[in-house]
Amino acid sequence: MTNLTRWDPFGDMRTTMDRLFDEGFSRPWRVMPATTEVESTFPIEVSETDEALEVKASLPGINPDDVEVTITNDVLTIKAAHEEKTEEKKKDFYRREIRYGSFHRALSLPVSVDADRAEASFDNGMLQLKLPKAEAIRPKQIKVGSGPTVVDGTAN
Repeated sequence: MTNLTRWDPFGDMRTTMDRLFDEGFSRPWRVMPATTEVESTFPIEVSETDEALEVKASLPGINPDDVEVTITNDVLTIKAAHEEKTEEKKKDFYRREIRYGSFHRALSLPVSVDADRAEASFDNGMLQLKLPKAEAIRPKQIKVGSGPTVVDGTAN
């Protein structure tokens, strides 16, 4: 007698996905591209007032001259670099948690801002940005006066 085997159109794909989950996520260095430059991120805080957006970014150990801030199409981009100083003497590290390399963060701003009037300061590793809101989105106050109301050209 002959044995019949049911054809599974997803058999090869299932095997590939199983291998991805078994090896790819448990050992991500196998699927991640190797780069010489380590990309990292940093904590950021965004708040809003009536007049502006205020952004704080924690960049400890970064020189203010190595920070680049740009705004394009309501996307704020902060780039920085922290280069490791090499020493002649070899060291064996017990723990190494200080990050070196480039740091990059881009985020969409919740409102349009006037980039020409933006202000930036850097103190003790904390970058602070004040991004004034664009005039078109600022709340406008309409003065209410007393007297007759005009509707369709007639006073009420």
